[in-house]
Amino acid sequence: MAMAVGGAGGEEKPMSDINTTPLVDVMLVLLIIFLIAVPVAIQTIQKLKIPVMVSQESKDKVENLLITVSTTDAAGRSAGDPGFEGAQRGGECRVYFNNVTPVDSTELFDKAFKRLDEIVKREGGAEALRENPDKVPQVHIRADVEAPWRCVAGAIFNVQRAGYPTVGFISTPVDPNG
Repeated sequence: MAMAVGGAGGEEKPMSDINTTPLVDVMLVLLIIFLIAVPVAIQTIQKLKIPVMVSQESKDKVENLLITVSTTDAAGRSAGDPGFEGAQRGGECRVYFNNVTPVDSTELFDKAFKRLDEIVKREGGAEALRENPDKVPQVHIRADVEAPWRCVAGAIFNVQRAGYPTVGFISTPVDPNG
């Protein structure tokens, strides 16, 4: 607290005004934080497009888990059904374990957990995998461009909950449009 010195009468009395400088400093910092954070929070994930880029085939012999994420078309058909017209943003999520077997969220977690558990046991336990992290399998997700993020995020959540530490995306190595 500041003291006022001198003045009329020669009597010292405490200054009763509030120091607003720290309050203004905090408010300016909060204003800057919100100016930066709000535009980031408003961006939608639906604009996400997996890029077309040159990719290289993996040379490791680890049994990576392959997952395909898509949605139903306008008529409610899945990707494996005859007459499938392509995934739609409003369609129901479809997840395929090892790119073939359709699964729901619970089945994805259970199958991924069992598969990873078998690999860990076969390699000699978690300690053996910690010593040789190259033997830890990864999850590779191949998602349709029209699959909404909620479907892809659900698949990521379930495989990470099952214990897979690394999740990656598979892209198209060559642009199909030219």
